[in-house]
Amino acid sequence: MKNLTKSLMISLFATVCGTATQAQVYIQSYADIVNQASQSGILTNLTEFENLGVKFRGTPAQANTLQWLKNKYLSYGYTASQLTEDVFTYSGATCKNLIVTKIGTVYPNTYVIVCGHYDTITGTGTNDNGSGVVSILEIARLLQNIPTEYSIKFINFSGEEDGLRGSQHYVSTIVNGTSPKMSIKLVFNIDEVGGVAGMLNNTITCERDTGNPSANNAASNTITTELIKCTQLYSPLQTKLSYAYASDYMPFQSNGEVITGFFETNETTHAHTAQDLLINMDPVYVYKVAKAATGATLHFAKAVTNSTLGTDGFEKDFNVSFFPNPVKDHLTINKGNLEVNDYIFTIVDINGKEVLRQQVSNAKLLETINIAKLSKGMYMGILETGEHRVTKKILIE
Repeated sequence: MKNLTKSLMISLFATVCGTATQAQVYIQSYADIVNQASQSGILTNLTEFENLGVKFRGTPAQANTLQWLKNKYLSYGYTASQLTEDVFTYSGATCKNLIVTKIGTVYPNTYVIVCGHYDTITGTGTNDNGSGVVSILEIARLLQNIPTEYSIKFINFSGEEDGLRGSQHYVSTIVNGTSPKMSIKLVFNIDEVGGVAGMLNNTITCERDTGNPSANNAASNTITTELIKCTQLYSPLQTKLSYAYASDYMPFQSNGEVITGFFETNETTHAHTAQDLLINMDPVYVYKVAKAATGATLHFAKAVTNSTLGTDGFEKDFNVSFFPNPVKDHLTINKGNLEVNDYIFTIVDINGKEVLRQQVSNAKLLETINIAKLSKGMYMGILETGEHRVTKKILIE
């Protein structure tokens, strides 16, 4: 949802060549994941998004698109408990943001947010913002079984075209409504990355914070520099640097969070019209953008880089984790990809004695238990269902 004259855009662009932080190097395991991106899958998703119609607030088309998104995430292996809705109303319509949460292994309470809007106004919005939607879906598909140190929230916002309604609601009621306030490492927004049919779409614009409040600008500049480097490392795209404006990262920016984003460099003239269609954009460009965005997300969330990345060892524990670890008073259980309503959680000491046993019914993705009465030391935490058993060490301080 962006409108700016071409002359002004050109005057504000600064080409970035070879910008890098010292710590950023090519990581083969990241590239191996990025190279699994599916050009045909992205084209299929763009076609399906277009066929869902005009996704205006409160319409059946918007509700159908939300369900389509849910079905996509579930088909990638995410569980129903990892999917949550943020419901809000305006102008007599009920709208919903969709949030998919993947818990990190080291910093489970700090989030990398990858987001973009799925609502449209006049037309089907295949570029604005079907292109961002399918890019986010592809990142989520590729990272589903990849362990990352930081947690990730994939968020599909509604109400963007009506003035960033969905992202503003999420920030005010969820981010700031969490006690303590939600810890966000960065927000990576992807909006309108479809390019223009018939043009050479070989450059992606990387957006940084240049507005007020200014306290988060330096960190945004650093993160955007990293985004540029990731794009150069893991995709064939060139990069341009611009400023962030008029999309779903702005409520986060105003809230003091660190933001960055992708936006097409060849800007379509069809946004917000009935001609915002697949035929007028470049799906191969979207595929390249998705590769760059996947590499960046792997970097931002600090994916595991050893030789076992994404192999059976991680998949067999179903992404289950217990945190914080070491822990003092309260332990949080993340049931990961286990699609179960009930489980038993036990803690066993070094002598094999069961010191805590708790039946968890109607289990949410995250459940917290009080362990304040347990002595300091090393224990074994065990999550059991009728078919599965996951065991992990726990250190109580």
